[in-house]
Amino acid sequence: MFTAEFAAGLPALLLLFAVGGAAVSAATTRLRCVDAARDAALAVARGGTAPRAPIPGAVIRVTVDGDQAVATVAAPAVGIGRFRVPVTVSAVAIAALEPGAPVVPSER
Repeated sequence: MFTAEFAAGLPALLLLFAVGGAAVSAATTRLRCVDAARDAALAVARGGTAPRAPIPGAVIRVTVDGDQAVATVAAPAVGIGRFRVPVTVSAVAIAALEPGAPVVPSER
């Protein structure tokens, strides 16, 4: 049998799990943004173009500032199941340009 205390505490426990899942989702999206920004900055620094981000809805922006390629990736955090997190996560990576490499800034 369930007690009144258990029935009263169950919604709080479910809320705790939902918030914890959203935090894990945002952290995972952040790590994916960091990887995508690093890959884009290195690709442009070597004279190539920025690859597409493996994150749905992500926007990659690469600029060249002096002798550095600066890549910024922004993406919405993915929720768990039907629960969506209204948070946009971003990451920035900087790479030094290779000597003699052509400069091809891009935005996707």
